[in-house]
Amino acid sequence: MLSDAQIQQFIDDGFVRLDEAFPRQLADEARAILWRDTGCNPDDPSTWTRPVIRLNQYGQAPFVKAANTPVLHQAFDQLVGPGRWAPCGMLGTFPIRFPSSEDPGDAGWHIDVSFGTENPDFMSWRSNVTSKGRALLMLFLFSDVGEKDAPTRIRVGSHLEIARRLAPAGEAGLTLRELAANGFAETADSPEALAMGDAGTVYLCHPFLVHSAQPHHGTRPRFLAQPPLLPTQPLLLDRLDGSYSPVELAIRKALRTIQDFRGSL
Repeated sequence: MLSDAQIQQFIDDGFVRLDEAFPRQLADEARAILWRDTGCNPDDPSTWTRPVIRLNQYGQAPFVKAANTPVLHQAFDQLVGPGRWAPCGMLGTFPIRFPSSEDPGDAGWHIDVSFGTENPDFMSWRSNVTSKGRALLMLFLFSDVGEKDAPTRIRVGSHLEIARRLAPAGEAGLTLRELAANGFAETADSPEALAMGDAGTVYLCHPFLVHSAQPHHGTRPRFLAQPPLLPTQPLLLDRLDGSYSPVELAIRKALRTIQDFRGSL
């Protein structure tokens, strides 16, 4: 179970790290499948010709088991609320990063927007203050990730600034293009953390957390999945029974009071 301190860290910083969230054996089995689909030879770096290869939607047994351990389910209950999230049937995009001096071209700061995805222009995808369509952003480490292995960069506490940015836009929210128009300048002074750890580590992140890829300066490719945790019911910022989840509490903290939230609409 997450401790009270870890839950408070999630509310304040926007993420919590779970070591050994799934077994290394599952990471090894999943990585073997991913290596095959890259078309690269794990023992021949001369075949690693691109800085990043993106693979999508894996639902084989090692992936599903990795995403549905008792440790993770307990954490989902604690952060999102029992009955408010759907088990992961598959893991989403795998941006597999290879050692390279070439610019990967995708290392900009962003949040993972969560609705309007039927639009072919991904910059038109949207997010709103109640995080429609996403309960958590998750980073699953399927390989050991050190400081030089292209760990995801995280702006600590940036989720609070994004909640304040989204609030005036109401239910419609903002597009990624609108959110990124100022380069996420409101979060530029946030401290930075790196999503490092052994294979089997998972970072559970607030949906509004600002993060970024970076080039790989290590020696072994980095395997990471970044699936959403999908909600089964909308987030609420005004609950009559006061049973707010930490995801909701973080947004309420950003907006100070529910009256401020209502007044911003």
